[in-house]
Parts: sequence; structure tokens; C-alpha cells
Amino acid sequence: MTRAHTAKAVTIALDGALPVSGLLQAPPDARACYVLAHGAGAGMTHPFMVAVADQLSRRGVATLRFQFPYMERGSKRPDAPRIAHAAVRATVAAASRLAPGLPLIAGGKSFGGRMSSQAQADSPLPGVRGLAFLGFPLHPAGRPSDERAKHLFEVEVPMRFVQGGRDALADVELLQSLVTQLGAHASLQLLPGAGHSFPVREETMDALAAWIESTVRATAVSSERGTHP
Repeated sequence: MTRAHTAKAVTIALDGALPVSGLLQAPPDARACYVLAHGAGAGMTHPFMVAVADQLSRRGVATLRFQFPYMERGSKRPDAPRIAHAAVRATVAAASRLAPGLPLIAGGKSFGGRMSSQAQADSPLPGVRGLAFLGFPLHPAGRPSDERAKHLFEVEVPMRFVQGGRDALADVELLQSLVTQLGAHASLQLLPGAGHSFPVREETMDALAAWIESTVRATAVSSERGTHP
């Protein structure tokens, strides 16, 4: 396996707001680019985010990490959904410019993954072939519910849930039921014994990179045929 490619600092312009920082990590052999949004409590340089970007880089997947506006300002209060959605949309557009020709996957850790999916459900993100969630926050801790997942039924691209089996923010039975209801374009990689902040292991990233590659390949074929994946 090759070593991780160095991340390059970039600036992402937002409509009607101050720009935010980003980190593009693109290996020369990249086959796709994952627009990787951070969780609510830590930004794009958190060790979890760095580990995911490094591991995917070694597997031929580029990543574009970015700061949500509140994190850029140093605030602890997450942005309102409309602001977060706009940041996701702007970063996806930036990924198309910074990594031209690479098919895109969006998503990310917890809050970042949910904001990405909401943006996709509202209006498909241009060039995005699938969504990958690294710990989808299905409900608040101790309050099992699938209300937060209703918008996922409006998403028409493939979705991958990478989830700890003991995640306090995603009851396993509710999550498994959700994935079944979402149908063939949703899949779940369950990590037994892991919580919401699961360790970034080799086998986990192997499986995620394989899903990204197969999704990109399948959606390319579907596009040629004029059908959904």
C-alpha cells in the first residue's frame, strides 16, 4: 500500500458569507474524491478526520475536508441547516474544480454526514455519485427514533452507513430497519463493539474504499444507460 499523499490547504468561497478553509488530499492515482465533512464537536483537523483522509489516500481515494462556518469562526454552536447545506454545496462545487474529472462522493462524520444528506435530499449535489456516513446520528443519545432519517427516502444515490455497533446515537435495530427500508441503494457496515467515535482501522477503510470504487463504477454504467443506480 502506498503512503498517504500530503494535504494541500485550499480556500472555499461561500455565497454571501466569508470563505472557509479546506484541505485537499489527492493522490496521483485517485479514482474518486470524497467530500468529507466534520462532526459537530471537532473540525477538519481532528485525528479521526486526518486518519480517514490518510487511509483513503493510500487506497487511491482523494478527500476534500472543510470547515463549516461556525467552526471556522471558533464557535461551538453548529450552523443552522441552511448554512451548513450551503457550505456542503459550495465544497462539492470546489471539489469539481480542484479535482477535475474525479467522480464525487459526499458525506462525513456524524453532523457532517447528516447535513450532506439533507443537502442532497433538497436538491441533488452536482457530480455526487453516493453518500458515505461515518457514524450517522440517527437520534439523540438515550432517545431512540428514526425521525432524523425521513429525508433519506428522498435521496436517490447509493448510501453507505459505517456505524459502531454500540453507537449511542444510532440504535442498531432502528438503523438496520432503516437500511432495509431504504432498499438496494443503501448498505450498512457495522463495527461490532464500537461506539459513535469508532477507531479508523485498516479493514474499515478497505471496505469503505471498495464501496466507493464499486459505487463510482456502477453509477458510471447507470449514467451511460440513463438509469438510476
